[in-house]
Amino acid sequence: MFLRRNRRQKNDQQYEYWSLVESYRTERGPRQRVVATLGKLPGLDEDERAGWEEIARLLDGAPRAEAQEDLFGPQVAASSPPPRWAQVDLSRVRVERVRQFGQVYLAMALWRRLGLHDFLAAHLPRGREEVDWATVATILCIGRFCAQASELALSERWYDQTALDDLLGVGGEAVYDNRLYRGLDQLLPLRQELFGHLKERYESLFGARFEFLLYDITSTYFEGQCPINPQAQRGYSRDQRPDCKQVCIGLVVTPEGLPLAYEVFDGNRADVTTVEEIVELMEEKYGKAERIWAMDRGMVSEENLDYLREKGALYIVGTPKGRLKAFEEALLEEKDWQRVEPGVEVKLLAHPDGQSHERYVLCRSRARYEKEAAMLRGQQERLRKKLEQINASLRKKPSRSPKVIERRIGKWLGRNTAAEKLFEVEVLMDREGRAMGLHIIEDPGKVDWAQAAHGAYLLRTNCTEEDPCKLWQWYIQLTEVEDAFRTSKSDLGLRPVFHHKEHRVQAHILVCFLALAMWRVLELWLKAKAMGDTARQVVQELGTIHSMDVLLTIRDRGETRLRLVGKPEALAADLLAHMGLKLPTRPKIIENVVAKNCP
Repeated sequence: MFLRRNRRQKNDQQYEYWSLVESYRTERGPRQRVVATLGKLPGLDEDERAGWEEIARLLDGAPRAEAQEDLFGPQVAASSPPPRWAQVDLSRVRVERVRQFGQVYLAMALWRRLGLHDFLAAHLPRGREEVDWATVATILCIGRFCAQASELALSERWYDQTALDDLLGVGGEAVYDNRLYRGLDQLLPLRQELFGHLKERYESLFGARFEFLLYDITSTYFEGQCPINPQAQRGYSRDQRPDCKQVCIGLVVTPEGLPLAYEVFDGNRADVTTVEEIVELMEEKYGKAERIWAMDRGMVSEENLDYLREKGALYIVGTPKGRLKAFEEALLEEKDWQRVEPGVEVKLLAHPDGQSHERYVLCRSRARYEKEAAMLRGQQERLRKKLEQINASLRKKPSRSPKVIERRIGKWLGRNTAAEKLFEVEVLMDREGRAMGLHIIEDPGKVDWAQAAHGAYLLRTNCTEEDPCKLWQWYIQLTEVEDAFRTSKSDLGLRPVFHHKEHRVQAHILVCFLALAMWRVLELWLKAKAMGDTARQVVQELGTIHSMDVLLTIRDRGETRLRLVGKPEALAADLLAHMGLKLPTRPKIIENVVAKNCP
């Protein structure tokens, strides 16, 4: 989705508005449709005159208390003082202390809507410290929401470039790396309680239910060797960094994409071995009611499925590609297919062994067919060309090292794994034991089956639902977990991990988890306002809003410093209006400011 600027000319006057546009695929190619028109809202230009002292009310979206009336008539609200007039020397007006305001203000609004400020204030009571630990946790999570690479970068550069000191009342000198590291230590013990708190907030904010859960696993890598962290191991890297140690993260989300819980596993842990721990974690938190689990084929094993059935849980899982062969006849038949969406068809099949507790959903996708066919065709041509080159070379000059030739063949087969099974290659030997050529056969039966299986995949379930379209839709929601991983890594800075101690790594992942919850709440907030899923663009647009100090030289009074928030651009103002998020519009007079001595 994206935002489109529209202009209209009427009666020699130009009008401007924005529309939310969605791109989607059809059988005839990509198309666009307008999801919502974001025009000027009624009263958009009538800004509420609110001051900095009302920040908490503005962030919570609470209305201003009505002015009370007495015998002498209506009282003037204390937040709307009479105007003050003065003579200002315009030649000496200047602007100082420009700070990023929009993104951190949005992050604080999300933080408060999740009720995390009250939760942490209750669970991290204030002691003798200058800045309480609840505020430190707020800074950590807002910094992560704004994609800060590390706590060191947050304390040394980013914090002093934002308006968080005005919003939180904490000066930059009190935010330093060691303080933030200790804040991580204070936050980590609350992990389980935070899971329960978020569940309650999801229920109250969105009416979320937890009978259907999505589970997947990813990895995140480290900078450095991490010798003191036993979980840091080398394993299958989803980040294409096999050279780095990593940990694996199993994440559970709702169908709406709201993160519920996670678990951190050793970096060399196989996905299939993590299922029981996650199921037990969720049952401990949310009870043992019947629940549908959706998992991809990396989680599937007969032991896991037996375990889920013993628990009375329902599941819908992906299966390995090789299992399609058992349903070849159903795949080739052109009957009983049901259309789910353009280019996707499904059919419901009984278990091939006649077992009544399980069924299969056979799926085929036109877009996936074209992608897999193109990939296989490219690998097939590349492998055929390399094998023919090796054959021609041996025909011209036989090799006395057949094992070297076999390793060359194995190398190219390993680089083209999709096409490898289509070829049968035999090294031809002469009487002297030299490799004199290759006998290359492309099995036509395997080629035909590979072409028939393009775009097809198989789902396995013990659900009693009879509509294969619904079963497919349940499973395809696993994209919500994948999108959560993508957001965590690309937008929130989950990777790489710069910590080495095990508990600090765990705390870093917890902070990323809370930032992900804020991001998902923003997306659902936008959807509720008919603004689509443009969270990334909203964050970028609000990043253009800054606060600043305007210094005025006033006649007979000297210099006065006014702290204010700049007026947002038209698009940012429209976004804020549709979200119902108001900015402080009345400047604050700053007294007794001592300028820093710059070297």
